[in-house]
Amino acid sequence: MQIGFGVPVSGTWATPEAQRTVVRRAEELGYHSVWTFQRLLIPAAAGEGRWGEVYQSVQDPIVTLAYLAGLTKRVRLGVAVLNIPFMSPVVLAKQLTTLDLVSHGRLDVGLGLGWAKEEFLAAGASFPGRGRRAEEFIEALRRVWTEGVTEFHGRFYEIPPSRVEPKPAQRPHPPLLLGGSAEPALRRAGRMAAGWISSSRADLAAIGESIDTVRQAAVAAGRDPTVLRFVCRGVVQIRPAGAAHRRLLTGSVEEIRGDFDVVRGRGVTELFIDLNYDPEIGSRDADPEESVRRAEEALVAFAPR
Repeated sequence: MQIGFGVPVSGTWATPEAQRTVVRRAEELGYHSVWTFQRLLIPAAAGEGRWGEVYQSVQDPIVTLAYLAGLTKRVRLGVAVLNIPFMSPVVLAKQLTTLDLVSHGRLDVGLGLGWAKEEFLAAGASFPGRGRRAEEFIEALRRVWTEGVTEFHGRFYEIPPSRVEPKPAQRPHPPLLLGGSAEPALRRAGRMAAGWISSSRADLAAIGESIDTVRQAAVAAGRDPTVLRFVCRGVVQIRPAGAAHRRLLTGSVEEIRGDFDVVRGRGVTELFIDLNYDPEIGSRDADPEESVRRAEEALVAFAPR
């Protein structure tokens, strides 16, 4: 199982200096990848629940990765996830192609459907039919990346006969990973993508069931399930040892390291540690210097062996 690390993108510690420190250290320590995520807004009247502290102040994931591409040489750069309905295939293809080129082919692209109706409204996007829209979007995106002249006429997207250059550094294109926890989303990942990315709210005790669904869909589509990637966003919170009813990836460093083996045993091929989802770190009230200090300790503690 490969190990990655979340880029500081949420709260007070999401500064260029902190991003540079954390990502360069991750590369030095041998981490496989670093990851961002997307959040457009938070409703002014939002309470707790799905709108947690982590979403109060979030930087753009693509711009952040472009900045980090120029500061690193080896570590892969991932986004988990970009929400398909907020963009057009051609615009996103151009952005991601450029990012893949400036990073010399180190980009991993996670795509999702989105869940916040307020974001759909602000983006001018339609909430109903987003699953069908996603499948058409992926087809159009791939064709832009692989065809000399692309012409696409779908229900949701139109591309007139066009040359869209340049092409990505990775061939045929950067890996496309899909998010989502509902069964249709899991089956879509198995049919259409290079793998699946779990959400921050995934029940890691049951993540193997989701992975099995993706694999079964791949087999039904005539694909080899053994080549698929299964990426887990690890919501890590370092706390005192011995807590009752401890959640996986919360506890002492030793307890969390033991949880890595549990997650791997359930089929996860890549786990990235994301401290943005720790309210003591990725919030508007956290001390940014202390957050970076704790991240540096975590980087050393969980470095790939």
